[in-house]
Amino acid sequence: MKADALNKKKKYTALFTVLASVAAGCVNGLFGGGGGMLVVPIFTVLLSLSVKKAHATAVATILPMSLVSAIIYIVKGCVEWNITYSVGGGVIVGGIIGALLLKKVNNFLLSMVFYLIMIAAGVKMLIG
Repeated sequence: MKADALNKKKKYTALFTVLASVAAGCVNGLFGGGGGMLVVPIFTVLLSLSVKKAHATAVATILPMSLVSAIIYIVKGCVEWNITYSVGGGVIVGGIIGALLLKKVNNFLLSMVFYLIMIAAGVKMLIG
């Protein structure tokens, strides 16, 4: 009996993970980013990854998702290239610094900063 319950739980977890991943892809495609805000909780809650592994895996997952979205935006002529070039360098440098800092920051602090940023972004969106 326990094996059946475990298999059922695994199936529901897998199904919910797929649905949540599709939602993350839709968020990234619609808003040009933000999929990580969904992917990190998917990895930590549903797949039981450590916080650091969840963030690192999210970056690896978001890269192809963002590339696909970017290609579609480019083909549709929706990219402002002057802004892309001027901001792109800073984003690359910041990404490298953030990836290096990930090894040094403890899991609790990383989680708190992530959740505070999510809350702040939500509040900012609500109040305009």
